[in-house]
Amino acid sequence: MPLSNIVYNPLIRTKDSTTRVMLDVVIALIPCLVISYLAFGAAALSLIAVSVGSAIVAEYLFSLIFLHRTDSLGNFSAVVTGLLLAFTLGAFTPLYVVAFGSAAAVIFGKLLWGGLGTNRFNPALVGREFMTVFFPSVMTSGTIWYNQAQVNFSSFHITGSDFFNQLFFKPSGALGEYSIIFLIVGGLYLLLRRRISWHIPFPLFLVFTIGLFVSKYIAPDKQMSFSLGGLVLGTLFMATDMASSASTPWGKCYYGAMIGLSAVILVFNGVRYEYMSYSILLLNGFSGIINWICRPRIWGDHLNVPKRLSQVLLLTIIIVLATFAIIKIHELGGIQYLIYVYILYCIIRFIIGDIKSSRS
Repeated sequence: MPLSNIVYNPLIRTKDSTTRVMLDVVIALIPCLVISYLAFGAAALSLIAVSVGSAIVAEYLFSLIFLHRTDSLGNFSAVVTGLLLAFTLGAFTPLYVVAFGSAAAVIFGKLLWGGLGTNRFNPALVGREFMTVFFPSVMTSGTIWYNQAQVNFSSFHITGSDFFNQLFFKPSGALGEYSIIFLIVGGLYLLLRRRISWHIPFPLFLVFTIGLFVSKYIAPDKQMSFSLGGLVLGTLFMATDMASSASTPWGKCYYGAMIGLSAVILVFNGVRYEYMSYSILLLNGFSGIINWICRPRIWGDHLNVPKRLSQVLLLTIIIVLATFAIIKIHELGGIQYLIYVYILYCIIRFIIGDIKSSRS
């Protein structure tokens, strides 16, 4: 019997899978889940359970009815979407609003685009904007953020410094903002596991910080309101979403820097609660162009540096102008119309894609 050699193509092989990546994100968020329970107990856990459960149910039913498949639940992406959405919400957000937002996140943030990996925008942030547009009175109410009667622990005295104690635990704001330290620990875990890289978070923090100093120099008396916990959560867990962010190393750096620039412009102009959502979703829309401009040089081809720089400069100007356009639309209460257009676009795109696939 002749011997034969089995020869494999020179491709990189790994034991990683989508499920393992998503499980690592869940693991990175567990400390924040524990902290939210310590803050508000059953109220926090109920909100998280409804958010995750609604995402799973929406994914299963939509995939079964429209995509004729039910295997997508195994990758845990619906769980991650539900968790991330829950961590952007106040602990006392009505559960029916949470269920609506979580279902919208999965359907309009992922499935109508074709499923995991094909979404243009971060699903959790899409779901949050749907909640803001369709339940404005609820999402702008102060009662969803804090309830003195429900507090389990109001503070932990880990060190002698109130500042560091509040970095570790401060039960105010959204569920995911209660512990900046645990958010950073989760981000470091994802970095060590190579689920994210430094290319997006570092430029984002750097540009945002520089922008704050410049803003204080320009307008020293201007009050700039933002949440450090919200900034960390958005940077480490939202902006780094693989499907909706830039993919090349230089592209990621530019993408992160532009999110930081857009966010600080929004904060400077009085956008208090939606600045991270707006900036990340805006740059999600430009990620394809960023990938093209920051594409690697083809081997043997000449890199036209002046042309690339001029393209980067032009794109930066466009992004800044788009940021100011969002500020104006936000001031005029027109974000809802952008969401309506987005819904219509997603549905038409899905129908056209379904017709084309049925014909082929």
